[in-house]
Amino acid sequence: MSGRARLTLAAWGATLMAAGAMLPLVKPATWIFTAAFVLALVSGVGTLTRRAPLARPLTLLAQIVVALLALTAIFAREQALLWFLPGPQVFTHAAELFAAGAEDVGRYAIPAPDTEGIRLMLVGGVVAIGLLVDTLAVTFRKAAPAGLPLLALYSVAAGLSGGGAGWLWFLLAASGYLLLLLAESRDRLSAWGRVFGGAQRSGRPGTTVGSGGSAFAPARTGRRIGAVAMGVAMVVPLALPGFTGGLFGDGDGEGSGGLGKGGTISAVNPLVSLQENLRQPEDREVLRYRTNARDTSGMYLRLVALDQFDGTSWKSSVRPIEDVPKQLPWPDGLSQRVQSTEVTSNFVASDGYEQKWLPMPYPAGRVDIDGRWRYEPAGRMLVGDDKQTTRGARYTVASLDVQPTSEQLAAAGPPPEKLRSEYTKVPNSLPADVKATALRVTKGARNDYEQAVKLQDWFAEDGGFRYDVDVESGTGVQAISRFLKDKEGFCVHFSFSMAAMARSLGIPARVAVGFMPGTTQTDGSLSVGIRDAHAWPELYFEGAGWTRFEPTPSRGSTPTYTRADTPSGTATGPAQPQQSASAQPSAAPSASESCTPQERRLGDCGPEKEVGAAASDGSGPDPLTVVLLTLGALVLLSLPLLPLLWRTRVRARRLGSAGVRGPEETAARTLAVWREINDTAWDYGVEPDESRTPRKSAARIVRLGELGGEAADAVHRVARAVEEALYAPHPRPAAGLAEEAARVRAGFHASADRRTRLRATLAPRSAARVRWALSARWSETTTSWSLKRQALLSRVTPRFRRTPRESA
Repeated sequence: MSGRARLTLAAWGATLMAAGAMLPLVKPATWIFTAAFVLALVSGVGTLTRRAPLARPLTLLAQIVVALLALTAIFAREQALLWFLPGPQVFTHAAELFAAGAEDVGRYAIPAPDTEGIRLMLVGGVVAIGLLVDTLAVTFRKAAPAGLPLLALYSVAAGLSGGGAGWLWFLLAASGYLLLLLAESRDRLSAWGRVFGGAQRSGRPGTTVGSGGSAFAPARTGRRIGAVAMGVAMVVPLALPGFTGGLFGDGDGEGSGGLGKGGTISAVNPLVSLQENLRQPEDREVLRYRTNARDTSGMYLRLVALDQFDGTSWKSSVRPIEDVPKQLPWPDGLSQRVQSTEVTSNFVASDGYEQKWLPMPYPAGRVDIDGRWRYEPAGRMLVGDDKQTTRGARYTVASLDVQPTSEQLAAAGPPPEKLRSEYTKVPNSLPADVKATALRVTKGARNDYEQAVKLQDWFAEDGGFRYDVDVESGTGVQAISRFLKDKEGFCVHFSFSMAAMARSLGIPARVAVGFMPGTTQTDGSLSVGIRDAHAWPELYFEGAGWTRFEPTPSRGSTPTYTRADTPSGTATGPAQPQQSASAQPSAAPSASESCTPQERRLGDCGPEKEVGAAASDGSGPDPLTVVLLTLGALVLLSLPLLPLLWRTRVRARRLGSAGVRGPEETAARTLAVWREINDTAWDYGVEPDESRTPRKSAARIVRLGELGGEAADAVHRVARAVEEALYAPHPRPAAGLAEEAARVRAGFHASADRRTRLRATLAPRSAARVRWALSARWSETTTSWSLKRQALLSRVTPRFRRTPRESA
């Protein structure tokens, strides 16, 4: 393999290795095969044009044309001429795909679906970077600057993944760049002579470099330096105090309040802003929704569950998050014997409401929403990834309306030990009067359910508490003691105090933050305002799962299963979605002139045009069809240029600057230049005459080609060199033969008209030698096979002609 071919292959591989960092961004990642195929076509065209050789700008132009044809055949063949020739419709379609891809990038969480727009952006971007790398590293022989586009490709992938491209992808991209540098260095070293060749490597006798020589020391040193550099890049950040693990680290601390590489949700306390929301002078709308639930009084919209109490505050634990599944798992601890009904609700968030947690009824079973959302299984929450918020979000939630009976809750068995130990933790700093008060309030209760009901009723009715949103907020142990003493506060105080007291009694508890159901509007929808922000405790009962309680007086609704007149219900099976019209939210009313934007998004203004497109199934175009169409396009494109490419390649080989090392090589080089002059004359209309001597052929070429001046003298000088090479006992090497051939070609070009010049360039007559060579090769092949066949028959036939007696 030549040095330039090796460099081309290294540039192709380095681009794909850097593009590997984008594989986790989209699933399925089949787009990488399309990008590799198109990039291989571009690299192949670059190899052919550089061998011609063409000018560097023409090489780049040919690669761009082939890339454009290939991308047209893959992504816009229906809008193209003959399935691959781009026209105005192709560029319009490409612009639409890019716009759709940009919208999909902002809509979907990682990994995003393989939509056609995203696929075009990925394939087109990788091909563009690969073309730039090939141009810098191979065409202009500048491999070091080619690292900049490779770095840009990796940086884009790392940025889109929130810095989580991963150390493996960095190692792969860095290795590709080092291989590119190694290929260029090896190509440069080869120009110094054969001392770096394989003979010296083997250390064979007679060489000046032994087997242990340093012929390949530069390559070995380069590899070692590259390995050490990558090791330092990955290990040094581990030892620096200001870094959190370098390439192997988590990237975010626990208290960052964000998503650590999209894999965990950090501890954040949303109670800080809840009091501010309740104090707003104007109750602005944050959500509006429609639901098919018969009773919406208990349809609390839950944002986040605070399950960790460290004595200072209630907060959400650091837990792993994952992609939102199509169907959420069945709720923990919920038995099939407990009555539950599936409810479907359509939500529209206000443009002025920005929250990283998604408000949903609990427990949700299915969520349909666009954007970069992730799922936290323990709390059954959806949290926005990166900068995703609820602003203007439209989504549908299928949830369960769970209605356990008081008998079922009273008969609940003990919770799992792991859950009990985690959700009954209280800090050592919790004042003793908290548990003492809990024991006093729940005195006489026979089970956990009765204790929970007594705590709820004590806070809401019997304890003399007063609801006041102006009370100083706080969620620590001192705030609990102050609240139990002063008996005034708002939902935050009631919820975390009841949860802490329930934990002190051994009942698993946590605090949920979200919104109350909202207010029913005249059109049947429910409007949720900023003053509907609320916090409430959730207690765990085996068989019913996490169950809502309402200790805050004058706020929300008391659950029916905590009332004395709780209706008994028969056990039902698991909730199943209904196909009837009653299982869907109510129909939207007709449009009106006063339709607000919020109502329009809810569908209250009549039918509207569907926005957004369904995600692609990721199958993409058929690979076989893509390959066949692209190959067909390349064949059709290259057919008219084959004579030009062949002629350019033959001229470069004949006039090459290889050194002459003996009489045989001197004669071969001189005859090659003479053949080039004869073929040049043929291209411009002077047919060759092999029967003449070199001197007479030269005179004929000058006469018929109407050459004069330097061009005519050059023909005669080369003819004399040919005679000397053929007939002199000791021919001397002739200098400047390639320059003589160039003067002859310039003379023909100057004396010919425009049509003859185009014919000589695009359709040279001497290309007939290809047909002659193929015909001669075919004739030799058929003759050889015929002789072998006759020889075989001559050996086999006498054996069958023997008589039986002769055979015996």
